[in-house]
Amino acid sequence: MAMAAMRNASRARAKKAGSALQLTGYRRTSGAVGVRNHVVVLPVDDLSNAAAEGVARLINGAVALPHPYGRLQFGEDLELTFRTLSGHGANPNVYGVVVIGIEPRWAERVAEGIAKTGKPVELFSIERHGDLGTIHMASRAAYRLVQEASEVRREPISPSELVTSIKCGESDPTLGLAGNPALGRVVDRLVDMGASVIFGETSELTGGEHLIAGRCATPTLRKKFQEMYDAYIQMIEDQGVDLLGSQPTEGNIRGGLSTIEEKALGNIQKTGTRPVSRVIGYAEPVGPGQGLVFMNSSSAGAEYVTLCAAAGSVLHFFTTGQGNVVGHPLIPVIKISPNPITCETMSEHIDVPLPDLLLGEIGLDEAEGRIMNVFERTVNGRKTAAELLRHNEFVITKLYPSA
Repeated sequence: MAMAAMRNASRARAKKAGSALQLTGYRRTSGAVGVRNHVVVLPVDDLSNAAAEGVARLINGAVALPHPYGRLQFGEDLELTFRTLSGHGANPNVYGVVVIGIEPRWAERVAEGIAKTGKPVELFSIERHGDLGTIHMASRAAYRLVQEASEVRREPISPSELVTSIKCGESDPTLGLAGNPALGRVVDRLVDMGASVIFGETSELTGGEHLIAGRCATPTLRKKFQEMYDAYIQMIEDQGVDLLGSQPTEGNIRGGLSTIEEKALGNIQKTGTRPVSRVIGYAEPVGPGQGLVFMNSSSAGAEYVTLCAAAGSVLHFFTTGQGNVVGHPLIPVIKISPNPITCETMSEHIDVPLPDLLLGEIGLDEAEGRIMNVFERTVNGRKTAAELLRHNEFVITKLYPSA
């Protein structure tokens, strides 16, 4: 009954999908455009989590991003942590940032990376002040930033000003048959309108990596993609383990995917048909107007969405078969599912139910229209299921052990 009501409501709303999109967003001083307007309290290291969360509990509208890293990391692992933290502060969905670190030097580095965007940044270190003194000072800064942010108004924006991202999770055959082809149509449409779309999940391309390589816009990009893919797979093989149960996951297997090749061929459907115009490493910045961008990345849901947000994505599309629930503190995650059982039993997690596409009752045109309709409403402020259910997963990718 609930699924039928959701289906009818989605069908009615999808009628407007053929008309021009009318989008609004928050234009930052750098020119970047966001679809949310957060003030972030950003701990640089695990020792600063308590102070950051203390500020967020005091100041309504401040969002803390606690995490377990930032101490005794080194090399590229440390660089990735800095890039992830600074990237979240720099994300266009953020108005301003309060940075808190146990010591000043690393906190300054993160704050400087954010300040390059022109947005307001306040910096506090716990040494010589303690948690209570830091919370007192940082709360006053967050108080002021949240009040300033509350006066920023939405204004008309173009799809060409947006950076978006895509992923699938808890995959099953319904995604390869229906959900991912529908999202692939949306990806093509957004790229054609000038938006950037990030995709990745490097290990989940196995068996279909040649299809992505063949779509790279230049020989140089193709070579870069192939080297990234080969190195990632070599890293996995060097561990001498059997990935069955991790790739495909137990949920994938339960849903009916028996090999990583089956998973990959369904996964690639959601990338659409347009050329790959850029190939980047973990959390490297992406701006608008860059087309379809491959980012070397983990396939783990929360890690991947975190990397996309750090790169600059302001909105994420997430197809799911068995029912993945992941969200993010700063960017809305639109959940799409064609699986009738999931849409019935986990309806509160699904923004775009598409069981009738799987059953052949509608075509890809209408499915694309439904997704675009929810995209438009989400850009304009509608809360996604993950936002309403407080799915605020923020997971930094760690490359190797700390010193």
